[in-house]
Amino acid sequence: MTSLPNQPTRVLSGMRPTGALHLGHYHGVLKNWLKLQHEYECFFFVADWHALTTHYDDPAIIEASVWDMVIDWLSVGINPGSASLFIQSRIPEHAELHLLLSMITPLGWLERVPSYKDQQEKLKEKDLATYGFLGYPLLQSADILIYRASQVPVGEDQVAHVELTREVARRFNHLYGREIGFEEKVAEAIKKMGKKNAKLYTELRRKYQEQGDDEAISTARALLEDQQNITLGDKERLFGYLEGGGRIILPEPNALLTPASKMPGLDGQKMSKSYNNTISLREDPAKIEQKLRKMPTDPARVRRNDPGEPEKCPVWSLHQVYSDDETKSWVQQGCRSADIGCLDCKGPIIEAILAELAPIQERAMEYESDRSLVRNIISEGCEQARDVARQTLTEVRQAMGLDYRQS
Repeated sequence: MTSLPNQPTRVLSGMRPTGALHLGHYHGVLKNWLKLQHEYECFFFVADWHALTTHYDDPAIIEASVWDMVIDWLSVGINPGSASLFIQSRIPEHAELHLLLSMITPLGWLERVPSYKDQQEKLKEKDLATYGFLGYPLLQSADILIYRASQVPVGEDQVAHVELTREVARRFNHLYGREIGFEEKVAEAIKKMGKKNAKLYTELRRKYQEQGDDEAISTARALLEDQQNITLGDKERLFGYLEGGGRIILPEPNALLTPASKMPGLDGQKMSKSYNNTISLREDPAKIEQKLRKMPTDPARVRRNDPGEPEKCPVWSLHQVYSDDETKSWVQQGCRSADIGCLDCKGPIIEAILAELAPIQERAMEYESDRSLVRNIISEGCEQARDVARQTLTEVRQAMGLDYRQS
């Protein structure tokens, strides 16, 4: 089963609150969010429950980071008027859907997620033999499916998580999409389309199922999109019936691949708190300048007049992010000929990073001085998110026979 063709193009993405955001987050995630918020219906959330899967023994860092992270989001330009910003734990429907999905998800599906063993290997100092850690990919699936998100921005290393979500949605729809009286409801829905459209729909379905005609199913979907005489529920049944299945209750999301972050750390490796090589978005400018001035350079340049090789220098990686072609040419020539020293080479980088962070830090000061505004933004975002989550969970409960009503 696929995503509903008439489903709104909705994006869901979250970040764990486990410390100060840095330039790696800005270039790797937040810049992409800035673009997406103008192209899709976006839901961006603070993944505080996910943070507990690895920081359950030190929750203080989570609490201290939640509001600071939201301030960073707002300061870089994430607009609460264009996207819903919320905190995961404020939406209990995430937890209930996670519980319900856990009833149908095979244990082997979770154990084979690549990051499960990778993270255990990387975080050997932590006891990660917990149900929460094993189940966090399914909680991630619940985060996505509760909003019926059609697009999930991820890097290549996270594609497996989206694929798990697709498998879980497919299994759920297979188990519960065949509601009682499904065939009869489909027949009634087809009649409501009118004789001409009903005949066309039936013929297109036959062509797809018997001949695998992709053009036929595309035409059938377009036909359903235009129907004004049937309810949304009937439309969903007919979309599912097209492919030989039942009603699509939880649409399958797609991975929206994002470019790998090209933001190197102060040592040339990927910028990461675990490598202690970061520049935080709200770090003091004087401290930033000091860090950059102390950056390691090409080890061959022991003295000022020793020629160097930019490709072997971590500073060159920053030039590839921040410098124009003219500056990069100046660095290449000056370094190899020893016409410029390492501090000279770092000058344009220092200026570029401080210039990039100046407006962000200025806006951050405004939000820091008015924390009530930040809390109100999150409260409104939580209301918007919960309205959508409640609708999905209502349908899930009905499909699973948990919508008890007194006769």
